[in-house]
Amino acid sequence: MANKRSLKHAINLVCEELLAECIAASLYGAETNDDNAEALLYSIIKMQSDFICRVSHPEPGITAKAYYKDLRTKFTAQVSEVVDQINNL
Repeated sequence: MANKRSLKHAINLVCEELLAECIAASLYGAETNDDNAEALLYSIIKMQSDFICRVSHPEPGITAKAYYKDLRTKFTAQVSEVVDQINNL
């Protein structure tokens, strides 16, 4: 397991890249649908905040290794969903 600081840093980097891609897709895309892009930006920011908080406060009763492995898989799944939504903008 990596330490919490590097895990938070990785989450922040991924979310920053997603925000940049979402803004670029909304600005340079063929169709302009500002409501979808704005909702997607909000969901990325909310996802970042949620996962950073979950890193800081692990659930009791679960081993640290299992908790952080589950956290990474859920984060990866949610990032994949956001990437699919960006591709559909």
